[in-house]
This record gives sequence, structure tokens and C-alpha cells, in this order.
Amino acid sequence: MTEKIIIEAKNASEINIRCSDSVAAELADSYTFDIPNAKFMAGYKRGGRAKGGWDGRIRLFDRRNYTLPFGLHENLRKEFAAGRGYAFNYSNPGPFRSRELSLVETRDFSTKLSPCGNDGTSLVMREDQLNAINRAIRDRRSLILSPTSSGKSVISYHIALWHRALVPGSKGLILVPRIQLAQQLYSDWCDYSKSNGWEPGRDVHVIYGGKDKWSDKSIFISTWQSLYELPREYFAQFTYIIGDECHEFKAKSLTYIMNSCVNAWDRTGLTGSLDNTQTHKMVLEGLFGPITRVASSRELMDKGAITKLDPIKVIVLKHPPEVCKAFKNSPGTYEDEVQLLINSEARNRFISNLALSVKGNTLVLFQRVEKHGQLLYDLIKAKRPNNTYYIHGGIDVDVREEIRRIVETEADAIIVASYGTTATGINIRNLHNLIFASPSKARIRNLQSIGRILRLNQGKVSATLFDIADDLRIREGGYNNFTLNHMEERLKMYVEEKFVYKIYPVQLGTNLYA
Repeated sequence: MTEKIIIEAKNASEINIRCSDSVAAELADSYTFDIPNAKFMAGYKRGGRAKGGWDGRIRLFDRRNYTLPFGLHENLRKEFAAGRGYAFNYSNPGPFRSRELSLVETRDFSTKLSPCGNDGTSLVMREDQLNAINRAIRDRRSLILSPTSSGKSVISYHIALWHRALVPGSKGLILVPRIQLAQQLYSDWCDYSKSNGWEPGRDVHVIYGGKDKWSDKSIFISTWQSLYELPREYFAQFTYIIGDECHEFKAKSLTYIMNSCVNAWDRTGLTGSLDNTQTHKMVLEGLFGPITRVASSRELMDKGAITKLDPIKVIVLKHPPEVCKAFKNSPGTYEDEVQLLINSEARNRFISNLALSVKGNTLVLFQRVEKHGQLLYDLIKAKRPNNTYYIHGGIDVDVREEIRRIVETEADAIIVASYGTTATGINIRNLHNLIFASPSKARIRNLQSIGRILRLNQGKVSATLFDIADDLRIREGGYNNFTLNHMEERLKMYVEEKFVYKIYPVQLGTNLYA
């Protein structure tokens, strides 16, 4: 006898599943995943669940209540049920139905809006942007994958205004990861509205820090940090959600907010990249819906929609033999290697001289604030005191915004900035160079960072990435050190993204580069 699966909407966050016990066991197995690097997390180190700890796995199917995140109903139907030949039905298909909305209708709506940029000229919506807007509104649940610098703020603008204009009583929650992004998104929306008569101040309530959490306005823009301690009842007011930089939505607090929005039947996630792990993909699809990739960075470059990326200059710093031998004879942990690199006077001097030598505005990204960022900033500032800037978590948001504004008008500024505050928190169109001063293999962080230099600007023809890697091998062909392995991961990512790169070996310690 063919097994049957029947689902119904419990609310806008979960679906109830009716099935046999044997199918439930399969569901539990199919929707359970190992968390990458779980062994390094505190809960795992405490031991298994019997000891009050965690076994390093995430379980999306609730075996006790037979529920699954709402956004996975398509995966359940197309992948799980169809793959096993199980019958699949909706108890009430209403909540799962898409809207009838053509691309032509979406374009007509966009034309009526006539959004404009911060220079006052009308924005011509690209086909990939219109496709993203159409999929978000039509399918009601979607995870839009669109490169950094591709115009995600204008996409969210159209989605929010569509709900405001055509869905009576709608109330939207737009979630962003950082205060600066909340301010920036609102500022962008004000720019877009200069010529179409909409005044965001009448309808948009921006929340961060100590701002009031309540308002009778129809659109809320907020950092998740401002809301995650509020009771579940607060989130019942929202009928749709837009999650900007939604790749960060794996965190427990963000999941709590999303699951508490039990009346938000429309959900759109916007991100430039995912980390390619099954766990990440399934968690985000559960919160938002199926992934839709509307364009790649290479496609947008070929169309002239974002700045052309010159061949990436991968600079492999070969450290002196005595340094390599000393490292090999030390405990040799990853942290040992990081400490060696960020304290290397020759390496820091090379990076600072590189930043000072290239033409155009340059962004230097680092990970450790006091132990590395401050060193680099001091070295660069000593030689270029007038237009060198420093951004990290301790710098006030208003100061960061002022730096952003100043750099937009300069030609040879250098910003020394932490990954955490800049990879997804700054929008400077007038950037020409990017230097990865700290080694990383994090796909999302790297792609988001590259996106910082791909924004179009008048007179800007191309942008250049300098990827700094380190070779601590005693001899060629020996075992790679940690950060050299990380470089190889980045090279794989460049190939996948169709970015061209060239490797430049540099011997540290010579007069030429010291």
C-alpha cells in the first residue's frame, strides 16, 4: 500500500504532517543534519543531551508534534515524497497557493513607482531585479539569492510598497543585522521616493537601540537585536517579513523571531551568498522558502550592472626559513599561526605599503581589532595622515556614516576596517581596491566583502582585490599551514564564481618588500 502524507498549515511558521509512524521515522532522519564545527561549540562540549548538552545535530522535523518549518513544504513534496513515491496532499491548499502575478504586471507596477537614485535620476529596473520582485510577491515564500551590489534595497522597496498598495491591513517587518544597515535602508528608500510622491516617514518606523518598539505605522525596519527579547505576541502583528542579509538567520534569536511571526504568510529572504552547507540551506528554506538565484556576479558584470572585477591578485607571502622552522617546532595550532601572522612586522609593513601604493580608494579588512587592525591603521596613518580612516565595532555608527560620506568624495582614501562592521554594513560606491589582510575561508564573508568594491560609481571602470595568503612551509610540497589551506578554499570559490585570479609569490624579509 502506498504511504500517504497530508499536510496543513498550523500557522505561518509551521505545517502539521499526518503520516504513518514509519514515515515519521524517515522524516526525522531526512531532516536531521550535523552542524559543521559543532565540536567546537559550548553545548557540544558539555556532552550529549543526557548530560544537558547537545549532540551537534539540528532536527527540523518535530517528532513529538509532527511539525516541520512552513518553508519546507515544497521540499517535502518534491524531494521527500516524490522521491519515495509517496502520495502527497494538502488538507487545505489555500495557505500554500501562489498569487497570479505576471512579470509584465510586476514591470507595470515598478514603472508607476518610478524610483530614483540618490542623484535624483530615475532608476531603470533590470530584468533580474524584476524577476526577484515577481518571485517574492507571486510565490509568497522565497529566498532570493542575488549578489552584493545588485540592488537588494530597491527589491525590498518594491515588495514593501506592493503590500502597502494592494494588501489592505498589511504590516511588514524588515529585519537587518546591523544598526547602520537599518539607517542605510531607510535612507535609500527616501532617495527612491523623491519623485513618486511616497513619503517613507509617514509609513516607516525604524527601530534600533533604545527606539520605541511600538508604532501604528505599517512598515517596521529593525535590527533583530532590538526585538529578540520581546514576547511572541508582539510579532503576531506582522503580515509579511523581509529578511535582509538573511544568511545570518541561523542564530537562535533570529529563528525565535521568525517562528513567532505566526501571521506573516509572505516571507522574503535576501542574501548575496550561502555557505553551501546542507544545514544552512535547509534552515533558511524552512524560515523563508525555496531558493531562487536571479543572477550571478559574473552575469551582472557582463551586463554592466556592477563594476568589473579585475583578475584577483593572490599574493602568497613566503615567510623567512627561520620563521617557518620556529612555527613548525611550536604547538602549531591555528591560533598560534594567526598570532604569528598578525604580529609579523614584515607582513604588516608589506600590507601597509601595498595599501599606500595602489591608486584609488582602498578598503583594508582585518579580523582582530586591537592586535591587528590598530597596528595596520597606525602604520598607514603615519605615512598618510589626512585621509586614512579606522572602522571597528567600537566606532559610533554616526562616525562610520560620516566616514562613508567623506570617502564618497575622495580619490585616494584608505579605510582600515574590521570584517564584522564592513562585510555587510557599509555602502561606499567609490571604492576601487580591497585588501584581505586577515586569512579566512568563510565563503559568505568573502563574497560579501568583495561586493563592497563592486558598486557602480561615475568614472569607476573596475575594482581590484588583493588576497593576502601566507606560506609557512619549510619546503615546497610539504604540508600546508592552516591559512594556506584557507587560501585554497578561496581559490575554489573564485573558480565557482567565475572570478579570474593570478598568484604572485612574494618573499618576505627582502629589502624590496620589507
